[in-house]
Amino acid sequence: MRDTIPSMKRHCHGHDYQSRCIYMITLVVEGRRPLLGYITGDGIDQPAQLHPTQLGQAILQELDQITIHYPAVKVISHQLMPDHLHAILYVQERIPRHLSHVITSFKVGCNRLYRAATMTDCGSALWETGFHDRILKGRHHLQRMMDYLDDNPRRAAIKRHHPEFFKVQRDVSVAGLTFAALGNLFLLQSPQLLQVQCTRRLTPEQIEDTVAQFLEQASRGAILVSPSISAGERAVMRAAFEHGYPTIVLVENGFAPLAKPGGKRFDACAQGRLLLLAPWEHHNERRRIKEYQCRNLNAMAAAICTATRQPQQQQP
Repeated sequence: MRDTIPSMKRHCHGHDYQSRCIYMITLVVEGRRPLLGYITGDGIDQPAQLHPTQLGQAILQELDQITIHYPAVKVISHQLMPDHLHAILYVQERIPRHLSHVITSFKVGCNRLYRAATMTDCGSALWETGFHDRILKGRHHLQRMMDYLDDNPRRAAIKRHHPEFFKVQRDVSVAGLTFAALGNLFLLQSPQLLQVQCTRRLTPEQIEDTVAQFLEQASRGAILVSPSISAGERAVMRAAFEHGYPTIVLVENGFAPLAKPGGKRFDACAQGRLLLLAPWEHHNERRRIKEYQCRNLNAMAAAICTATRQPQQQQP
């Protein structure tokens, strides 16, 4: 008889969840209630630190029990947050049942602790249904996720002090087009938006010259706008980003409800120098961008810049 697999909010279709693998698991408190801890510090002038509540401490102790009940599953790292929990789990050898059963067993234990702490009835649940998972491939991916977990309190503190830059805005109208947006919408009010569009035929020397030209414009206050598709466009936008100039980037994939920028983009959002615009809906799977999408994104970038009534940058 086939096992019934508990609900998973995000998983890889076709992946064998009993096989040897490393996962980052995320569980969210029902209703996003901050029951597990609180954060002090602003993440900028004062270091951000997560302080677990009594329930949060009990949840971490319960997390340590996973390896006792499932010896093949090792907890590599974790990060408790006020309303959710991240854990990196290493399935060291094939397990007899789907990973979902390991997570469900942990959640059952957490629910027992929650009911005891709050003296609620047996029907109350701490966590939302299901869980999110991400398959980690290779040491680099693992280290990146461990760094992400360590940085989570700082990111949360910054978001608390700059919420306007980290909330996904839907149905944002720009130049007669509709986008989902993440970042500083005030960048669209700049008097000089400059499109970055480069042919794929540029030589490395030409790309270097093009980067210098656009950086000169950015240093004078122009905000660069591009989907960063061709090698030249990516070089220009990367250089502008690294120099700390504001940029507007059009992206193929939309934003999930609780999306937030990762890596250096997070700090750029906190500083108000980045805006991401997505014309299409969010999808979980990895997709190769289509040629027609490239054309459409560049046309949208042109329309956004034209709306400012400024001359357009010619293609190099």
